[in-house]
Amino acid sequence: MGNVTVIGAQWGDEGKGKIVDWLSSQADIVVRFQGGNNAGHTIVVRKKKIALSLIPSGIVRKNTISIIANGVVVNPKALLDEIKELKKSGIKVTPKNLILSENICLILSVHKEVDKIREKLKGENKIGTTGRGIGPAYEDKIGRRSIRLSDLRNKNKLNDKIKIVVDHHNIILKGLESKEISYKKIINEIEEVKSSIMKFSQRTNPIFEKAIFERKKILFEGAQGVMLDIDHGTYPYVTSSNTVAGAASIGSGLSVKKLGFILGIVKSYMTRVGSGPFPSELNNMIGKKLGEIGREFGTVTGRKRRCGWFDAVLTKYALSVSGADGIALTKLDVLDTFKEIKICVAYKLFGKKIDYFPISEYEQENVKPIYETFKGWNKSTKGARTWSELPALAVKYVRRLEELISNRVVILSTSPEREDTILVENPFID
Repeated sequence: MGNVTVIGAQWGDEGKGKIVDWLSSQADIVVRFQGGNNAGHTIVVRKKKIALSLIPSGIVRKNTISIIANGVVVNPKALLDEIKELKKSGIKVTPKNLILSENICLILSVHKEVDKIREKLKGENKIGTTGRGIGPAYEDKIGRRSIRLSDLRNKNKLNDKIKIVVDHHNIILKGLESKEISYKKIINEIEEVKSSIMKFSQRTNPIFEKAIFERKKILFEGAQGVMLDIDHGTYPYVTSSNTVAGAASIGSGLSVKKLGFILGIVKSYMTRVGSGPFPSELNNMIGKKLGEIGREFGTVTGRKRRCGWFDAVLTKYALSVSGADGIALTKLDVLDTFKEIKICVAYKLFGKKIDYFPISEYEQENVKPIYETFKGWNKSTKGARTWSELPALAVKYVRRLEELISNRVVILSTSPEREDTILVENPFID
């Protein structure tokens, strides 16, 4: 099978954008299968940075089709704004190279309003949501009251569904002593974007079937990271969707047998945005240095990321629940100037050593890292494109990571530039 499924194997921000962009040069179709415009990634093309939140990275490729599949929740205005920004960068977005599954669920202004109010009321116990309405939109989907793209075709059916959504959320807003949303506001909101967004809507199942029959290469692009998965992550400090590899099947309508090579993106150290447990976090000058060198600020929100040493226990768990066949290791060059580098190889929990990542929220908050210490290589790895260009101590660090996470490096990234990539094995194997 010549397909590849890409997932983040930490808390997101692993550098998926560059890897997906690099892989998309070989793909015929790139599919985004979960999340919303709360996720973002930056790709660098001709030394120009392009930030994407909803549209798959394949959009920058001339002969590649990008599909936003049914597992994604879409804010129509955010999508149209992103299309405008791409146009400014000289990238044409048309119904020929961008397709929206007709069964995607929409994010409306009421979802954003509820999201922000609820997060504010949590105070110190806030989750760290981006306030973009992703959670409430997924709640409506599970509650079977979502407005889907296909609903926009029939005015009477659409109006009935808008009333259901507005009535439901106004009960919540009233209970929170907040201003209620008017039915007319939502109708106008949808009418403003309806014609612009509907031209991208298609049945995606026949497209996938044809692609499989013709042996086309499909790249499935995940957002965020496994440790933010609603079932398998650091619950409740997680996103509202499943981010593991299996979600690519549910979020696209393709069989799990068609997901192909499962590639976990892994950063050479750890970062996290927002609240939640972070065993190897460094609240010191080392953590600050990691953040400064790695430019660790959120693509979508601009929020500063928390930084720490590589956590092999947590990463091994994330790769295991996704069934990863190999990893792409990113940002190795960020570690170039450290005299000493550490890897978390186990935890101490209430005085007892454990070698697994606990599921209990209470235990996650109380684990303490046990480290192995490595001598830093103090040489530049930036721009290396072969193993022989890497310092011996850098290679030793990578090999130890492979042992600890029980997985192999198939791609090694040494800078944000597309070309600065060491290819050990091509995930696109026929």
